[in-house]
Amino acid sequence: MALAAVVVGFMFIKGDEPERIAGGFYMLISLAMVFTSDHEVEGAPLWGRMALDSLQLVVFLGLVLHSRRTWLIWASAFQALIITGHILVAANLRPSLVAFAAMNNVANYGVLVAMAVGTFWVWQERRAASMGGGKV
Repeated sequence: MALAAVVVGFMFIKGDEPERIAGGFYMLISLAMVFTSDHEVEGAPLWGRMALDSLQLVVFLGLVLHSRRTWLIWASAFQALIITGHILVAANLRPSLVAFAAMNNVANYGVLVAMAVGTFWVWQERRAASMGGGKV
């Protein structure tokens, strides 16, 4: 969670509107996950978390349609991977819980890396445009 707070803070300080919206919504979803009380029955779907992850994907895809940020496509792909894990559990395909948790964690780090790298690119492009007068 500390890494997420650092990345989102970076997004708010150095990012533009799409980065701030995505970062703010990411933290809002993370906070909502804490308060989601899915009863942890081994192998049972986590419907509340699946709904929140799906909502996060919808926001990312909405931002993809309204901005020209490639990092949002990567973040959306990792978010879709998280939802795929939820679907496997819901479809009763019985994936190993350790494998599900590992995939979920790695995909979440992928979302964070996409957000951090994308914000860095936006920041550097804005800096280069202000230094060179924006001419290519």
